[in-house]
Amino acid sequence: MSTISAHLISRPAPASDRAAAPAPLTGSRLNQLRAGVLGANDGIVSVAAIVVGVAGASSTTASIVTAGVAGLVAGALSMATGEYVSVSSQRDAERAGLATPDEELTNPWHAAVASLFAFVVGGLVPLLVALAPWGSAIVPAVFGAVVVALVVTGAVSARIGGSDVRRAVLRNVAGGSIAMIVTYAVGSLVGLAL
Repeated sequence: MSTISAHLISRPAPASDRAAAPAPLTGSRLNQLRAGVLGANDGIVSVAAIVVGVAGASSTTASIVTAGVAGLVAGALSMATGEYVSVSSQRDAERAGLATPDEELTNPWHAAVASLFAFVVGGLVPLLVALAPWGSAIVPAVFGAVVVALVVTGAVSARIGGSDVRRAVLRNVAGGSIAMIVTYAVGSLVGLAL
């Protein structure tokens, strides 16, 4: 290898290139990101499933919106509590194993807050769509909005995590679609039985 080639290989990248590179994600930051992505996806799918499930059983907007709001609040609090408990257990294990310095330990409050807010933001998508005067087209409208939202969250999470975007989007859309189809079918069956 020539001296010039060796110099080019060992020379550090220009400052402009270094500034553009993303900062490495710590375990705590990754955990907060995971809680946020999970919360958003769960908010979208859970509230949408409740909305279309109730729409399958009842055609009144008041029933659909009431169920959606109750699902939004209950789900957000459940996700926050679940994240707090889960990450607290993880933090206890990290401390016991002394695997990480204290400042790099996962933070249960960060995960809980990220999950709560992400669930609310995600859950507002189907709920706001359900508030519009769709009439009998409420289920297809919610379904379409949810598919778009799941494409966005799948793509964002894949890009942040450095994974395949198509696979993440397909996984999100398939899972959310199955949840909505099943809950709509259950709501329709229960509605007929009542």
